Amino acid sequence: MSARFQEIDWCPTEKGEISLRRRRDPLSGADVYEVKLDDAFLMSSQFTAGEIALAELGLARLPPGSDPDVVVGGLGLGHTAEAVLDNPRVRSLVVVEALGEVIGWHERGLVPLGTRLTSDPRCRLVRGDFFTMAADESGFDPEAPGRRFHAVLLDIDHAPDHVLHPGHAAFYEADGLRRLRAHLHPGGVFALWSNDPPSDHFGSVLAEVFVDCEAHVVTFDNPLQGGTATNTVYVARTPPLST
Repeated sequence: MSARFQEIDWCPTEKGEISLRRRRDPLSGADVYEVKLDDAFLMSSQFTAGEIALAELGLARLPPGSDPDVVVGGLGLGHTAEAVLDNPRVRSLVVVEALGEVIGWHERGLVPLGTRLTSDPRCRLVRGDFFTMAADESGFDPEAPGRRFHAVLLDIDHAPDHVLHPGHAAFYEADGLRRLRAHLHPGGVFALWSNDPPSDHFGSVLAEVFVDCEAHVVTFDNPLQGGTATNTVYVARTPPLST
């Protein structure tokens, strides 16, 4: 049985002080892993429905029979990446994470999904700033500059208008999304997790750049506050090749 609370790792980073914690849930008795950046909670293994839905809803929009190459922006505790790898169609996965410390948690086996991700030959964990890479022609794969992907799944900021760093804000405008679109194949998918309800403004911006744009509300139990909570997953596609 684990201790009721344990700080597994703590370190200063360029983005602030980050900590990985484990606590035992008093109701279920299960271990809950949490990540904090300074005083803000970033993620918890107790609430993963939105992260999993990001992968499932995004990949569901790809053509049947495809063998997609996928990018996940934001590693965290690895739940979106795991859901991508659970799809047997996926040919390759590049997970872009800005903090080497978070990648280290997975490589050292400090988080439950670390071994799963690091042992799958389809998956590579790449240290880099997703937003800088999205705006650069070289793109997301340092080993293959300019490589295009079939899906880009993003879970870094709290919401398009609630970003972790002011430098991220430009990505969510039309010009930033157009630069991202250049890294996708025709008919490729961009999907985004948000902690906020669907935004009409962001939906309009998304529709300027992509086609078939949808906002899915994901509902899940919230035992901490009682009742249920929701996340939003936006899914959009690039125009297919003309026939």
